[in-house]
Amino acid sequence: MTRVVVVGVLGRMGQAIVQRISKETGLQLAGGVVERGALGPGKPLSAFMPPPPGGEGLCLLDDLGKCLTDTPTDVVIDFTAPTCTAVHAALCAQAGVGLVVGTTGLGEAEREALKAAAARIPVLWAPNMSIGIQVLGLAVQEMARRLGEGWDIEVLEIHHKRKKDAPSGTALKLAEDAAKALGLGAQHFCTQRSGMIGERPAKEIGLQSLRGGEVIGEHTVYFLGEGERLELRHCAQSREQFAQGALRAARWLHAKPAGFYGMGDVLS
Repeated sequence: MTRVVVVGVLGRMGQAIVQRISKETGLQLAGGVVERGALGPGKPLSAFMPPPPGGEGLCLLDDLGKCLTDTPTDVVIDFTAPTCTAVHAALCAQAGVGLVVGTTGLGEAEREALKAAAARIPVLWAPNMSIGIQVLGLAVQEMARRLGEGWDIEVLEIHHKRKKDAPSGTALKLAEDAAKALGLGAQHFCTQRSGMIGERPAKEIGLQSLRGGEVIGEHTVYFLGEGERLELRHCAQSREQFAQGALRAARWLHAKPAGFYGMGDVLS
């Protein structure tokens, strides 16, 4: 049995994970952590959201360090904010507990914090836990490789109006997949064309972001050639698949050696 603590348990993804965990075999919800000072410690989960079967008496804490000290834990799942994730990675490393991270918008400092923790514990980070997105990334690589540099590549993503980072972490990952297949780097990415004059550079990979409403997440990768166009698209219809992917990653990560992993490792 893999004992899981969910950080950011009252967020949209945290709630989806809590409700999904009772449907998964081999997983147990061990605890929930909220933003420090937001609610006060020790309040029952049932006071804020419908708990899963067996989780009615689960208490919320606002301190991950205390939670890991008080609660036997195998894996922590973190869907919070970049700066918080970096702190949580250090706490997990100190406690010797595996960490699954779905937080997006990580900067270089936060990624380095995860890699530092991965020297001591197993850490899995993926900007999108959907299994379909992982397969889409493979398809993007294959298509870019076969079409070659004669085709222009654009990545368009649409998310709800409350999403804080742009482009989305998934869009960046898809652009990285295409760039990898073509032997290109992030210096070829373009996220802003306002005020630009001149033709589109041949090796440019464009990323465009739309925000509004309640869109959970849509990603389309365009391959634009002379007289024809190819499109690869993924539309998330609920957060259920993200929760399912995160729990699959947690189950896979349990008892793995220290290291830095991705969803590709889980699928392989």
